[in-house]
Amino acid sequence: MSKEFTRRQMLFASAGALAFTRAGQLLAQHAPKPTLDLPMPAIVPAANRSAVSVVRAVSRRQGTHDALVGIDREMILGLKRKKSVVIKVNFTSTTNQIASTHRDAVAGILDYLGPRFKGPVYIGEAASNYTPAAFENFEYSELEKDFKSQKVSLIDFNGEKPALMQTIDVNLHPTPCRIASRLVDPDAFVINCCIPKTHNAVIYTGAIKNMSMGAPVRSLLKDATPWSDKRKVHVGGHWQHQYNLFLVSQHLAPYWGATVLDGFEAMEGDGPINGPKVDWKIAMASTDYVAADRVAIEAMGMDPSWIGYVQYLGQMGVGNYDLASIDVRGEKLESFKKAFKLPGSVDDQLKWMGPLEITPERAAQNRTGGASAPRPGNVPAPRPGGVTDAWPSGDAAPKQ
Repeated sequence: MSKEFTRRQMLFASAGALAFTRAGQLLAQHAPKPTLDLPMPAIVPAANRSAVSVVRAVSRRQGTHDALVGIDREMILGLKRKKSVVIKVNFTSTTNQIASTHRDAVAGILDYLGPRFKGPVYIGEAASNYTPAAFENFEYSELEKDFKSQKVSLIDFNGEKPALMQTIDVNLHPTPCRIASRLVDPDAFVINCCIPKTHNAVIYTGAIKNMSMGAPVRSLLKDATPWSDKRKVHVGGHWQHQYNLFLVSQHLAPYWGATVLDGFEAMEGDGPINGPKVDWKIAMASTDYVAADRVAIEAMGMDPSWIGYVQYLGQMGVGNYDLASIDVRGEKLESFKKAFKLPGSVDDQLKWMGPLEITPERAAQNRTGGASAPRPGNVPAPRPGGVTDAWPSGDAAPKQ
């Protein structure tokens, strides 16, 4: 055993499950031995280079607007072929604003679209809980008023007829999954808008995960029996979960227009809901979701080989994973790097890169789309005058 390894062990013992290298990159304490080459070599190379625009944000609204201006050529090329715009927001929580897409970030996107696209524009989500509660609590109706000339509408994707695709269950069997039909509309230019955050199941969440976990729909308040097809993606195994995120994203990718990452305030630690905010004051935009997430992962100080679903998509040419094929416009990557604190469950989350495990207990926990009552205290209080997340029959559906 080398002296260098011994020193690292001592550092891990004193700092817990995570440590920093001299370069500031976060390390796991007990990462499994990978059963595949990391980083994953490309099987189908991406067709073209990608651009990621990064700007300093004085405000959320200014940041998201200016980030899109940085990819104006690519945006105009895509918009001119479409009949509508769908802005997919992220309501991981319908009551905690720090965890969910801020109205002002969407306003910046609408500012950008104003002189370039004449509408209609649909702002939507298929929240794990009650989507209209988030629209109410986060005051999204103000966007309909302020941008009336752009024909802005708020849409609960859970209330529309879904499209159908296939995912795998914990036993690796194909299973049908209902997803939001607007996210696979060939006439829509789909824009993701979310916050880059650490995550307690897949380490990082940004553009890709917001789309892939946000796409599956669930029951409505009026339905007698609650159900959630998010359970068809968020199954009980790290291997299956990572691969399902890949499957859903691969299915959605032909319809993706652009992504905007609102890093005015990001999240670290116990994300995607309970972590502390990080004052980052940046915004990113790209027409390549893989490239945007790859730059964000690098900027947040993570080992990019930890994030399986992003690598799978890069490996299959859905987007550019290799930084050498990504042009960062605006701010230089080194100027906005920041070491984010990660959740304490990183070692467990990294099991996806090791040998497959399907224990009898895990197999018995296979979820097929049912929904259960929320745990006591699992529903936070709404803002004054707002609406709660609670469902009459309850649902503890997985977080997006």
